[in-house]
Amino acid sequence: MILKALYDYYNRCNNLPARGLEEKEIGFLIVLSPNGQFLRFEDCRTGKDRARAYLVKKHVGRSSAAVANYLYDNSAYVLGYSEKTNGKEQLYFDTFKEKVESIEDAFPDNKDITAIRKFYGNSRDMIIELVSQDALWEDIKKNLSKKYSTFSFRIEGDLKIVAEKKELLQLENSQDEANVTHLCLVSGKHGPSVETTTATMIPGSQAKAKLVSFQVNSGYDSYGKTKCGNAPISEEAEFAYTTALNSMLQKGSRNKFMLGSRTFVFWASNNNEASMETEESLFDLLGFSEDTNDDPNANLMKVRKVFESIYSGIMKTGLDDKFYILGLAPNSARIAVVYWSETTLKDFAEKILRHFSDMEIHDTRKDKKPYMGIREIISSVTLGGKMSDAIPNLPEAVVKSIFQGLPYPQTLYSACLRRIRAEQKLTITRAAIIKAYLNRQSNNNKKIDIMLDKDNNNQGYLCGRLFAVLDKIQEDANNISSIRERYMNAASATPSAVFATILNLSVHHSEKLDEGRRIYFEKLKQEILDKVSADGFPTHLDLQDQGRFFVGYYHQRQDFFTIKKEQ
Repeated sequence: MILKALYDYYNRCNNLPARGLEEKEIGFLIVLSPNGQFLRFEDCRTGKDRARAYLVKKHVGRSSAAVANYLYDNSAYVLGYSEKTNGKEQLYFDTFKEKVESIEDAFPDNKDITAIRKFYGNSRDMIIELVSQDALWEDIKKNLSKKYSTFSFRIEGDLKIVAEKKELLQLENSQDEANVTHLCLVSGKHGPSVETTTATMIPGSQAKAKLVSFQVNSGYDSYGKTKCGNAPISEEAEFAYTTALNSMLQKGSRNKFMLGSRTFVFWASNNNEASMETEESLFDLLGFSEDTNDDPNANLMKVRKVFESIYSGIMKTGLDDKFYILGLAPNSARIAVVYWSETTLKDFAEKILRHFSDMEIHDTRKDKKPYMGIREIISSVTLGGKMSDAIPNLPEAVVKSIFQGLPYPQTLYSACLRRIRAEQKLTITRAAIIKAYLNRQSNNNKKIDIMLDKDNNNQGYLCGRLFAVLDKIQEDANNISSIRERYMNAASATPSAVFATILNLSVHHSEKLDEGRRIYFEKLKQEILDKVSADGFPTHLDLQDQGRFFVGYYHQRQDFFTIKKEQ
C-alpha cells in the first residue's frame, strides 16, 4: 500500500524527473577544451552543504562490483583519486573510462563525448597531476566526503554540462524490451522487473540503505525464483516510488519533518486545492522550518482556517481524496517503516481541528499568538527550551497523538508539571498542554473549559483558583509574589499542609489594600472556600488533580486581567 501511494504521488506530480532521470547535486565541474584539454575546475556549491542540482541519468545501484554513473560520479571514478586509499582507485577509474568509451561508441559524432574521451586518453596519474595544479584542488580534497562532492564535465563555451544533454540521454533506453516481463505488484501492469532497488538515504542511514530490498539465498527463494522474482516490482514502478520518496526527502522539502532519529514524509493523493492546502498547512502546523529565524507559529491561524474549510465542506473534497503520512527510521542497511497512516482529508482535518480545540485556552495577551504548533509545545516542557532537549521519543509520541486523535502522551504531561515546579512559571502553552491532556483522558471528571469555570467544583481546580487569589492579593499589596515562589509546589500537591498558613498571610496583605479591593478579594475568597469540601483542604492531590490545580490557577489569574462588562 505504501509503494502504491508513492507510485501514485509520482504520477500526479508534474515537476518530478522523467523516468530514468534524477536531480543530482554536482559540486564540481571539470571544464575541458573542445580538444579534451583540462582547463580548470568550476565550483558549483551554493552553500555550506549544498550544490547546484542538474537533471541527469539516474544513478546506478552499487554493491561490491564497480559500476560507473552516466558522465558523472565521485572522485574515485572520475579522477581515480579518493580521500582514503583503498587500492581500488585504478579499477574505479578504468570502469568510468570504459563507460565514457561505450557512450562514444553509441554517439561517434557527438563532439562533447569526443572531448571527454580525449581527456581520458591520459593516464590516471597524469590526470591527477593535471587537476592538482588547479587553485581549487586543495579545497576539493578537503570536501570529498560531502554529499555534493560529485564531478561532471562542461565543455568550454557551453552553458550546459554534458551529463544533462538530452541528445545523450537516449542511450540504453531500449534495453527494457529484452528483459523478461512480470506482473508488477505495485502498478498491476506487466513490465520488466528490477533485480536491485534504488537506495534511499535518510538521516542516520547508510548511503546504500533501501526501503525495499531482496535477500539472496535467504531461504525465501521459493520455486527457484531469486531477487525480485518472488515479489516482482517493475522498473517503471520502482523508479516512480523511489523518485517520489527521494523528492520529499531532499533538503528544503516541505513534505517532510524530523523527530529525533525519525524522518516523516507526508503527501496527498490528488492535486486539488484541498490536497495542496493540507500539505502546506501541515508543514506550518508542525513548525519545522529549516530557517530558524522564522516564527514557527506565524501561519497557524491560516492553518486552522484551512482545516475548518475542509471539514465544513467549504473547500470541496471527494471520498477518494486521501492523506498519507510515512515514518522512517535508519536500520542497518535498510530503512524501517515505523509509522504509516492513511486517512481521508476530511477525517484528517477533523483530528487536526480537535487538536486546535483541545489546546485552546484563555489568552489575554495584547498580540494574541497561536500556541498550538508542535515546536512550541515541545520546547515549553524542556529544560533548555529546545526541541533537541526533549525526552527521547516525546516529539514523535505527541505528533502521533495529534494525527490519530489519541490521548496525549503521559510523558508530555509529566514533563510539563516538572517544568512548572522547577521554574514556578505557568505559561499559556503549559496551561494549554495540561488542559488538552486531561480533556482527552477517558474518565468521569468535568471537562476543563477554555476560560474560568465557576461551576467546576473539582478540589484541585478550586485550590488552584484560591491560590491565584491569594497570590494576587500579595502582588497588589506588596508588588511581590513570594507566596508563589515559596508555596506553589506544596499547595499543588498537599493543599492541607500550606493553605492555613497562606490564608493567614493574606489577611495581613489585605490590610494594605483600599477598601474596594479588599472587599472584592474577600468575596472572591469566600466564594471559592464555600465550594471546598466540608472535610477541609485535600491532604494530597493525585497527578491529574495537580494539573487541574495549575489550570485553575491560570484561569483565575487570566480572569483578573479580563475586562468585565459590568465594570
